[in-house]
Amino acid sequence: MAGLGSFYGIVGTIFLLFAGVAYFLTRIFSLYVIIHLLLGILAVVTYLASARGSLGTFLGERSTKQGAQALLYSLLFFAVLVMVNFLSTRNHHRFDLTEAGVFSISPQTRTLLQKIDKPLEINAFVEVGSDPALRELLSGYRDVSSHVSFRLIDPEKQPDLAEKFQITTVPAVHMKYDDRTNVVNKISEEEITNGIIKITRAEKKLIYFLGGHGEPDIADVQEPRGYGQLKTALENESYETKPLILSADAAVPDDANLLIVGGGDRALQAHEVTAIDAYLKKGKHALFLLNPRGTSELATYLGQWGVKVGNDVIVDEQLQLLKGRTFTLTPFVTTYGAHPITEELSRRGNALTTYGMSRSVEPQTEGKAGVTPVSLAQTSPNAWAETDLESIFQRQTARLDESDRKGPISLAVAVTANLKEMGLAQESTSRLVVFGDAVFANNQYIGQYFNRDLLLNSIGWLIGEEGLMSIRSRTIRASRVQFTAEQGTAIFYLSVLVLPELLLIAGLAVWWRRAS
Repeated sequence: MAGLGSFYGIVGTIFLLFAGVAYFLTRIFSLYVIIHLLLGILAVVTYLASARGSLGTFLGERSTKQGAQALLYSLLFFAVLVMVNFLSTRNHHRFDLTEAGVFSISPQTRTLLQKIDKPLEINAFVEVGSDPALRELLSGYRDVSSHVSFRLIDPEKQPDLAEKFQITTVPAVHMKYDDRTNVVNKISEEEITNGIIKITRAEKKLIYFLGGHGEPDIADVQEPRGYGQLKTALENESYETKPLILSADAAVPDDANLLIVGGGDRALQAHEVTAIDAYLKKGKHALFLLNPRGTSELATYLGQWGVKVGNDVIVDEQLQLLKGRTFTLTPFVTTYGAHPITEELSRRGNALTTYGMSRSVEPQTEGKAGVTPVSLAQTSPNAWAETDLESIFQRQTARLDESDRKGPISLAVAVTANLKEMGLAQESTSRLVVFGDAVFANNQYIGQYFNRDLLLNSIGWLIGEEGLMSIRSRTIRASRVQFTAEQGTAIFYLSVLVLPELLLIAGLAVWWRRAS
């Protein structure tokens, strides 16, 4: 009975210890705390009642020493827990284990915040002045840059501030940088970061979309073929977009920071190619999105800029669940060239981009002085460039033979052209990016995987906005589970208190039995 009484003392101490931990963490005399206090006191009293002899004998007993050791170990364990929590509070770090990184500040936001050199004041107006998710997001902004300050405001309690910042609806996030301000009404990292871009950028860059050849409509955000979502993404990053029709005697406007060409069903006229050539030879920049069919006039023209456009279609071999080996005309890419456009995608390691029907686009430097082409994206080794277009387009069949080129196949190229080294008079640099596919930029494809990042990074590099070339905030493939307050409390007690307590008591019981 004495040995059993000593065990009661150890268990009682554990009950009292966990009652103290529960109260320390919750600051509430919950049912858990009350039950553990009562059981702990009862067990300790039982232990004391079972003790024999004088105090000296009692203290000298082997069971008493074992109980004291167990108590000391428990107290040390508790002290370690307190210290770990203290250090974690002082040295806060979050681990985002989601595949897309949906709970982390995006590299684009981080890069943007690291470049600001003036105070950025953020005033968030939310109901009752509380929004834990928004507070956590803005705390992440402040952790990246010491120039960021924020506060959450209840417009009902501080109507003078709501009037000062002209806030009429909630939620609303008011941002001020230098003498520029902006307000966004959607609470997300993408919206807030885009708002910061608009007030930190000194000027808007103008992008023209060439039209008149059946190109996708840049105002259409609904139809899969439209470029409306691309236009919206550009405007969110403070670019201005306009359509452009080149008549017989027209030139690309001088205020164009970038010209986007491609995606049309009909060939460009000779005067249009001449106008584009004159524009690029002024030290300007262009993005070409080529269709597999046609565009032979562009394929020939781009050769002088170190870009070899193949008269082929890329076929990709893939292994799919329940289907086995399949051949597809919509290749996937996870391999990227060494270039500022793709630096973040390469660093990520698993960044996937997907394309519609594509043709090969390869860098070609032979005999091209002054041009530096770099392949941006390559298919897997299982793909090939199919040259039998009749089989592809008419019979929908493809077969790798000697006339085809085995993968990896490049389907995008970035070019830096030194105009003086090319034999032109002026000292200037032109930039081009050429994709062998125009579909991956449309409404259907732009939101898939990392397509938008690759496309917007290409545009940022062409325009000279290297600070925005990164991976944007992720909103896809997030896995979340919502719990009620009662469910959250139950999970807390089970995972933090009950299970560790049961494991500790079971371990001590086994140890006590072997030691007795």
